[in-house]
Amino acid sequence: MQLTRYTDYGLRVLTFLAVRPESLATIEEISDAFGISRGHLMKVVHELGQAGYLETLRGRGGGIRLARPAERIKVGDVVRRMEGRMVLVECFDPATSQCRIEPACGLRPILDEALAAFMETLDGYSVADLVARRRTPLARLLSL
Repeated sequence: MQLTRYTDYGLRVLTFLAVRPESLATIEEISDAFGISRGHLMKVVHELGQAGYLETLRGRGGGIRLARPAERIKVGDVVRRMEGRMVLVECFDPATSQCRIEPACGLRPILDEALAAFMETLDGYSVADLVARRRTPLARLLSL
């Protein structure tokens, strides 16, 4: 299984902000720190804001920050929001599935179980866990 870049970038934004929760950050700063396109990050930040994970402050001296404590942002919730429906294989999307063996296939229930276990694991972690005991090395790597 592979998460989309969109989700990866969303988790990176939240990690960046969790490293320095006391201050505002700009999309430009995050873009520079990760070497990610500013345009991509604008879409990601908008989505994270819509989901209630980020607070945005406009104008001079504005920026973004976590809208709630990092401990209250579950990684599984972020992944679900950013990924939408997780289509691991064709038959996961009945609207487009053309799999001929779908009615008798034993793979889908196994993949359903695996996906549920994957998400259950992610639900056990918060954004705070992503930076716990790693704040100093992360800050150094992100040039903060």
